[in-house]
Amino acid sequence: MPTLDSTIQIPQDVLFHELAGEAVLLNLETGKYFGLDEIGTRMWMLLSEHGRVEPVLRALLEEYDVEEAQLSHDLFELIDRLATNGLVQVT
Repeated sequence: MPTLDSTIQIPQDVLFHELAGEAVLLNLETGKYFGLDEIGTRMWMLLSEHGRVEPVLRALLEEYDVEEAQLSHDLFELIDRLATNGLVQVT
């Protein structure tokens, strides 16, 4: 499970395509793909920009009216699902 101190890396063989606020991720090596809704897409964009979980959580807290506990749970769950599907590497 990721933590606030985790670093997120996107493998070279993962493609990202955004359309109308939603996104599709594809791992070319495994053939697995993953759809993201608008908020998941925003999380992905921030993870790819910052590469660390803590600044992503802080940015999302400023953008959305949500409790920190709920947001961190949702963010960690997304990262965990992405990692399970080979779409990110967590260190």
